[in-house]
Amino acid sequence: MIKKYGIKQLSIFLENRKGRLLEVTKALRDASINIRALALAESAEFGILRLVVNNPEKAKSVLSASGFTLREQDVFAVEVPDEPGSFCKVVEILSGADINIDYTYAFVGGGKKAVLIFKVPSERLEDAIKALLDSSMTLVEPVFFYD
Repeated sequence: MIKKYGIKQLSIFLENRKGRLLEVTKALRDASINIRALALAESAEFGILRLVVNNPEKAKSVLSASGFTLREQDVFAVEVPDEPGSFCKVVEILSGADINIDYTYAFVGGGKKAVLIFKVPSERLEDAIKALLDSSMTLVEPVFFYD
């Protein structure tokens, strides 16, 4: 199940200094890598840029060669109606299965749909996917993000 629904996300460590985000985006642009979803969390000293891209292996190689420190994680995505309560429903299902959410971010797609991306502890990834499928939630396959 993880192979069918697991999405590769890159988490890039960024020093909190002028131009660092621009360097990442230029490296990806120059390699023709499309950012499909992102979240940026920051503190006073550094930030973590989380990306889902169309070609994660190429992006990992390009960013590593450009001197960025990064990690790859498996996440999953759920498509829900873009309406009040949709996010809560997913969180209720995961909570009911006793699965902690490490973090989540989202974007609104076309046709009144939202896509929620979740990171859960890796040892619970398959349990999370199963709980959502058993609850008739729509999981997004990686092909949605990848070329």
